Amino acid sequence: ERAPVTLTKTPTNGPAESPEGSSTDILPDASVLAPEPTRSAPEAERRQLTVMFCDLVGSTDLSGKLDPEHLREVVKAYQETAAEVIQRYEGHIAQYLGDGLLIYFGFPMAHEDDAQRAVYTGLEIPEAIAALNTLLKVDYGVQLAVRIGIHTGPVVVGEMGGGGRHENLALGETPNIAARLEGLAQANTAVISPVTAQLVQRSFIMEELGPHVLKGVAGPMLLYTVVAPRTSDQDEDGALTSGFDALVGRDEEIGLLLRRWEQSKEGLGQVVLLSGEAGIGKSSLVHGLRDQVRQEGLTRIAFRCSPYHTNSAFYPIIEHVQRTLDWQPGDTAETQLVKLEQWLGGTNLPLAEAMFLLASLLSLPLPEGRYPTLTLSPQQQRQQTQDVLVAWVLEKAERQAVLVVWEDLHWADPSTLETLGLFVDQAPTATMLHVLTFRPEFEPPWPMRSHLTPITLNRLERPQVEGLVMRLAGGKTLPSEVVEHIVVKTDGVPLYVEELTKMLLESDLLREEAEQYGLTGPLLMVAIPDTLQDSLMARLDQMNTAKEVAQFGAVLGREFTYEMLQAISSQDEETVQAGLVQLVKAELLYQRGRLPRARYLFKHALIQDAAYASLLRSTRQRVHQQIAQLFEARFPEAVETQPELLAYHYTEAGRRELAVAYWQRAGHRANTGSAHQEAASHLNNGLKVLTLLPETPERVDREIALQVALGQALMAAKGQGVPEVERAFSQALVLCQQVEESPQLFSVLWGLWRFYFVGANLRTALELGEECLSLAQRAQDSGLLLPSHFALGSTFYMLGEFASARSHLEQGVALYDPFEHRELAFSYGIDLKVWCLSYLAWPLWLLGYPEQALRRSQEALTLAQELVHPLSLTGSLDYAAWLSQFRREAPVAQKHAEAAIALAREHEFPQYETLGMSLWGWALASQGQGDEGIAALRQSTADHLAAGADINRPYCLAMLADVSMEEPEAGLVGL
Repeated sequence: ERAPVTLTKTPTNGPAESPEGSSTDILPDASVLAPEPTRSAPEAERRQLTVMFCDLVGSTDLSGKLDPEHLREVVKAYQETAAEVIQRYEGHIAQYLGDGLLIYFGFPMAHEDDAQRAVYTGLEIPEAIAALNTLLKVDYGVQLAVRIGIHTGPVVVGEMGGGGRHENLALGETPNIAARLEGLAQANTAVISPVTAQLVQRSFIMEELGPHVLKGVAGPMLLYTVVAPRTSDQDEDGALTSGFDALVGRDEEIGLLLRRWEQSKEGLGQVVLLSGEAGIGKSSLVHGLRDQVRQEGLTRIAFRCSPYHTNSAFYPIIEHVQRTLDWQPGDTAETQLVKLEQWLGGTNLPLAEAMFLLASLLSLPLPEGRYPTLTLSPQQQRQQTQDVLVAWVLEKAERQAVLVVWEDLHWADPSTLETLGLFVDQAPTATMLHVLTFRPEFEPPWPMRSHLTPITLNRLERPQVEGLVMRLAGGKTLPSEVVEHIVVKTDGVPLYVEELTKMLLESDLLREEAEQYGLTGPLLMVAIPDTLQDSLMARLDQMNTAKEVAQFGAVLGREFTYEMLQAISSQDEETVQAGLVQLVKAELLYQRGRLPRARYLFKHALIQDAAYASLLRSTRQRVHQQIAQLFEARFPEAVETQPELLAYHYTEAGRRELAVAYWQRAGHRANTGSAHQEAASHLNNGLKVLTLLPETPERVDREIALQVALGQALMAAKGQGVPEVERAFSQALVLCQQVEESPQLFSVLWGLWRFYFVGANLRTALELGEECLSLAQRAQDSGLLLPSHFALGSTFYMLGEFASARSHLEQGVALYDPFEHRELAFSYGIDLKVWCLSYLAWPLWLLGYPEQALRRSQEALTLAQELVHPLSLTGSLDYAAWLSQFRREAPVAQKHAEAAIALAREHEFPQYETLGMSLWGWALASQGQGDEGIAALRQSTADHLAAGADINRPYCLAMLADVSMEEPEAGLVGL
């Protein structure tokens, strides 16, 4: 049987009275009619509640049988009887609605088992009414029965009312559903929702009532009636996992980590992939390893990824470097520069090169002339920056063994993952152990190798939970029923064990004695968590004024500074500091540094989530706006270096115009830094927010710009022929047609031409090229005429109209002015004269002008080499190899193709690498290396198809057929 419950009773909440306690049946005098003083009520909040509706059956018939005075006495007896049961389980009577009761479980204080308390109350109220009926039958000749409905769900709860009458009410769908369920219940039974049923299934025997359609609720709901409490606890498997101190119950994992650490110290570097669900103990396990390394006096490095910076290139790396440099908010650029110089002075890295690369990474301006400027393409600078970062860590490993932890890779940006890949590749060559933590949804992009060790964390077993409880209690023994309660309620989830045990130790239920703890009251008295959300809400409820500090800190992020928190808080400085002290003492926050420069970190991301979710949306929006404005006012460097951060805060603030502007700025910054995947993400975010703005000409202009930038980013990140490129530019074209003479129209038409040309949709490409030329001619702009002639020349060539192709390409060559048009290479990807000359060689050859064709190709190569523009040179080499293939000059084609492939790989130009591979394969096969050449041709043909570059695929297949004479069937397939 269920153990008897003894709880301290609390006063029942009755109807609110007027402030003066005056009767409502007389008119107030003038003083009472004076304006009501401003009230300072606590702000409403969001939380999860279990709501109960309890109502008398047949109250209308009852009122017809009884005198009103007797009816009042009967209803009052029913209310008092029900209230006594409700108080026993610490429910909160929110309203007396005639003969009905509205009860909340989980407000104003949350409990670990609010759903169970509600169901126990629902079972015992009918029992108590049955006992009451014995008296009512004698005194009034009536018998009472009740119906009960129970549902658990999210609400907004806070003070409602006016004119002197105020009460705390929960609003939302949850109370409405509970009321609907009460109407479906039979006399003296409780009907519960599937949400509540899931929470209490181990405590009660339930009977399905089948699906029911509830008014105002989308879709049928499977309902249950409660039969009785279960006589024993159910199995302890299958709970949600969260984490705590993994140094208890993690002997196998710790042993494996330490073995890999020893191997790393011996020069056989290792990588450990540590995965597990949120809160399962990854951070605790890593903390234990860090402590071990600290005790050995060896180096520890940590890179922490952030959920707010999943598309901020190199974010965890930049954050770590800034912490290493000890940059402070008040530091001038010169001070930051000196700190960087001093730090690099302690390394063997080439100072001038490293200063240029790291200053750029950190968005730190270098004084003119202080260091030489490196002339690098964005991709070269990106690669060399990564090389410097890798070299820095490897240098540390040459001095002593290094532990490098990469936390929360499920939030890592693509650039960080790319850099991490370099470390993973080079790990076996150094005395380094890399530990990578992530949630199950993250799939490591690296193939498994001998130096990679995967570890997946699972739940703790019962003896391990008991050991963890003992440790948290300082080695003192807890009452057996407390330990049993913790074991049953936590299901081996470390964070559940931690939170539940700490809450019990902090409560009045346990009395500390010399060698043990004694139980002072029933366990139902304490707010022990039933789910992680309820656990955290209960912890926050106990923080009083510190709760608001936690909530505002949660809006700032997982990690925040005291300066930022104080700036946005509505509380005075003393209150904020006291709240932080309380939160740190309760171990909801960690503190680093001293006030006023202290930084705070939520112990668990889920603690932050719970604090954030409890705020009203309107409050969140207000605070997000404050944060964004604070960045603009006090931290202008963040506006320049992290526009995506302001974009996020303005998005959450509902300031959509500003959010879109910052998302666009973030996309532009990422694009110019060759972080094209991040750019596409930022721009997509901007477009999502943009759809919420009113349809105005300004919105149309903004969307066109965003779509064009997105199309350009996608072409670089995924290839020119992918469907997303077409969608972006097509949407931009539709929008351009809604405005007069959009300045973006040419860029849109050009982007669509590139997509259709690469995809071999040549008739559409021709129409778009002609539109570009028409637009350029109307504008009389040589900067538009030049790319238009190239577009038409290359399209006519692919259509076999060689004379027209020659005409347009020669016009493009004639238009080119190096002073006016050389910079266009950064807009179009390749120098337009190099493009025109390279393509012009092909129709000249096919029209019977071999010498002119060769001369034009050589001119293109010479110009590309003079420009020092990698993409132009790569393209010209590929196109020269193609002309050599026309001329059947296999050795020359091989030479050009190999040079093109090397450049394409160095600068990550996959499309040009694929083209070079196909020509290289033909050259090899033509010189007797058939197997290798044919394999290269087949692979490049497949790569062209995968990238949507159908324009080159037919010729690749023709070359495959050409070199397959010894395999005529393969040659025929190619044809």
